[in-house]
Amino acid sequence: MAAVTVPPGPLAIDLVMGRERSCREPLLVGEQLLWAEQRPDEGGRTTLMLQQRPGATPKDLTPGGWSLRTRVHEFGGGLFCADSTMAVFIDGRSGLPHRVPLQASADPRPLIEPALNGQTRFADGLIDTQRQRWIGVMESDGGDSLVSLPLAGGNPQVLRSQLDFCGYAVLSPSGDQLAWLEWSLPWMPWERTELWWSWLGEGGELLGPQRLAGGDDDPQSLFQPLWTASDQLLVASDRMGYWTPQRWCPGSQQVWESMPLPSGCECGMPQWVYGMRTLAACGERLLALACREGAWSLWQRSLKAAGAEPWQEMTLPFCELSALTASTSRAVCLAAGVTQPTTLLEIGDAPGQWQAWERFGASPLPASRVSVPRSLWVKGGDGHPSQAWFYPPAPDQPRPSPLLVRGHSGPTGMARTGLSLAYQYWISRGWAVVDVNYGGSTGFGRAYRERLDGRWGELDVADCAAAVSQLIAAGEVDPERVAIEGGSAGGFTTLAALIHEPVFKAGVCRYPVCDLASLQQDTHRFESGYFDRLIGPWPQQQAKYHQRSPLQQKHRLGRPVLFIQGLQDKVVPPEQTELMVQALRQRGLSVELILLEAEAHGFRSGAVQRQVLEATERFFERVLPPR
Repeated sequence: MAAVTVPPGPLAIDLVMGRERSCREPLLVGEQLLWAEQRPDEGGRTTLMLQQRPGATPKDLTPGGWSLRTRVHEFGGGLFCADSTMAVFIDGRSGLPHRVPLQASADPRPLIEPALNGQTRFADGLIDTQRQRWIGVMESDGGDSLVSLPLAGGNPQVLRSQLDFCGYAVLSPSGDQLAWLEWSLPWMPWERTELWWSWLGEGGELLGPQRLAGGDDDPQSLFQPLWTASDQLLVASDRMGYWTPQRWCPGSQQVWESMPLPSGCECGMPQWVYGMRTLAACGERLLALACREGAWSLWQRSLKAAGAEPWQEMTLPFCELSALTASTSRAVCLAAGVTQPTTLLEIGDAPGQWQAWERFGASPLPASRVSVPRSLWVKGGDGHPSQAWFYPPAPDQPRPSPLLVRGHSGPTGMARTGLSLAYQYWISRGWAVVDVNYGGSTGFGRAYRERLDGRWGELDVADCAAAVSQLIAAGEVDPERVAIEGGSAGGFTTLAALIHEPVFKAGVCRYPVCDLASLQQDTHRFESGYFDRLIGPWPQQQAKYHQRSPLQQKHRLGRPVLFIQGLQDKVVPPEQTELMVQALRQRGLSVELILLEAEAHGFRSGAVQRQVLEATERFFERVLPPR
């Protein structure tokens, strides 16, 4: 795509923050393509869009004050679903499913009255056209339920009740079978899940649900059940160490037929939110997005062939792929490259056949102005190799350069390589950036993820420090101007790094975890068992929680810190940040605090994102001035 003319020198912040609208959760229904469009220029509002056929002008189905958002498990996702005539979306204000027609212009109508809702939350639905109902997740204080709601409106009918967690339900093309995932505390869905299946009765009830995979006797993480047009059921399993597609073969001795991807590739992701998709059936083709050593690619194979059928890579100039969806005649996904922001990608039948949408992904930078990341492998804190992406500063900038280290969130997340204008903002100002896939990150297999078990606050910190030390030894980085920043779990890594590793000279924390013991007791339901493996069982390992908590180690923190916290955060309560700041100020440490009244966990507004970047730059200019 053509880039606008950008003057030499530091990038203007208007080119970086809150410029472009973005696409989320694209969904194909026949020729019709729907997506959720997030608009920073409208305060972060997310609207539902429809393109009725390829090349047609998109239509806004939820104009005005409507905004799609789910708060299930606090992280949300699963914003909408659709059939050929209507869509059902979750309204961000009421939290209720609403229906809206695709062909006519009409106001959205709720499927359930607010008075009946109480404190329940809905997400991750599908439309059962045959029975004219919505099937999805209903969360309450007691847990998740799989429920149905009449499309004409009415009370929820519970199909499967009071599970710890469930979702990702898929209906067979014939409409007589339902499959879904369940998982139980203390496990997270990328650690242990179960695949369930059932015939449906005449009234739509489940007829003797059966567990097909997973459980205590078959521990594995399962990702994205999928039905093909011929009623084959697929799912991705990491039983063999990497998420790879499996096909259910009822009646066979093996039961599950593996469809292994090339060595080192995996097609799953940590299911923090609903709506993630890496597999899609496009007619008789199976498409898969696969990650190997932190970079994504697209693969295809025949659905008719047996498991030994080789996969064929579809050559694309993109390294970051997600949100794959397909129908019998059309396939799309989200894609980004090292010089290309995230766009909506139309995928053709032949390798190398693709077209990027002009609506998304316009870059303000010519490729010549972009710092391209290179893969950096270091000896990790446990002796095993760890990977990072290093972005060198512009060629005309002096060496050695100041360095910004980023610890991703999760901590079971990953450093991605699609064009980040925020990174290029720093690079244009003479900084280098390193984004670390410390032990525990996704994209390198199950064993790599499990390296962080029991070592959060140690291994992630050591891996970040190892990346810095290697860059310093290579003469790339000024050892006196090394900063680290991160949000949520990345904020915890930032604080721990400033406490334990003298190579870090300053840090910026967005909604950081400061007190592990307090958060373990107060955290929301979804993550309530997560710390059992990241730190250790509570309360047996209570001493370790105190030892790892930045708040309990405040006396060892002697570096300047900027804290940025949303006051509506339910994942990491604002009290964590406020107590940490108060304790550090009492010690006379240079600490800055920005509180954002309307923001929750993660900052959606373009204006707020701009404020955060400007504040971060001012902070680093003050505490790490040029030498």
